[in-house]
Amino acid sequence: MSIKDDAQRIHANLLEKTDPEAVERINHFAFDEVQADVDLPDRAKMLSMLAYLLGMQGVDEHKVMLPVALDNGVSPVEAKEVLYQAVDYLGLGRVFPFFKATNDILTARGVDLPLASQATTTMENRLEKGEETQIRLFGPQMKDFAKKGTINKCLVDNCFGDYYTRKGLDDRDREMVTFCYIAAQGGCEPQLLAHAQINIKLGNDKEFLMKIIEQNVPFIGHPRSLNAVTVVNQADEAVMVKIRELIN
Repeated sequence: MSIKDDAQRIHANLLEKTDPEAVERINHFAFDEVQADVDLPDRAKMLSMLAYLLGMQGVDEHKVMLPVALDNGVSPVEAKEVLYQAVDYLGLGRVFPFFKATNDILTARGVDLPLASQATTTMENRLEKGEETQIRLFGPQMKDFAKKGTINKCLVDNCFGDYYTRKGLDDRDREMVTFCYIAAQGGCEPQLLAHAQINIKLGNDKEFLMKIIEQNVPFIGHPRSLNAVTVVNQADEAVMVKIRELIN
């Protein structure tokens, strides 16, 4: 099967009897036109989609599309890692319903829970390892960032120490899904700009990020997609300026 076939079948089963005209256009745009136009590996398409659906609170569509993701390149561990990391960027209040939705689907597919541990830090070293991770991603200026305030410390030990240090996804995967969480929320453009720049520095270049946005237009809609495009253009220019400064 494929993303197109799996997703079109599921949406048709849910909507064809009551909303045939709507599902005809939804299925064509989301799973025919966009899938054909966007040249990305299935895994990247599906990981980004799961992150976008978390970011926009699309729990019902998440229930529909998680099985499609699991059949098209995403492992249970990867799906769980996208879920866990979302807690930091979206908050427990918004992510909590997705735990039950994800666990129900995995259990129904015969996946034994809990999954194998992906943690690499302890409660004792999470701050230290979080700072190491922040410095690796953002640069040496992040040294002692945790000492600048309580929320700074929370970012270091919780966001980076608890989640970015986990196995299951690498740095490029984690920055890509972070970009998707923030883009889907809207209203967080300064943070989106910062993470777009990190994505580009890690190798998720402008072309890749534009494809990620395009892949998820059917799920998040055009306005926030256009905002994300603007931010990616700004991020790419900022990175290019720094490169030119280094060369000169």
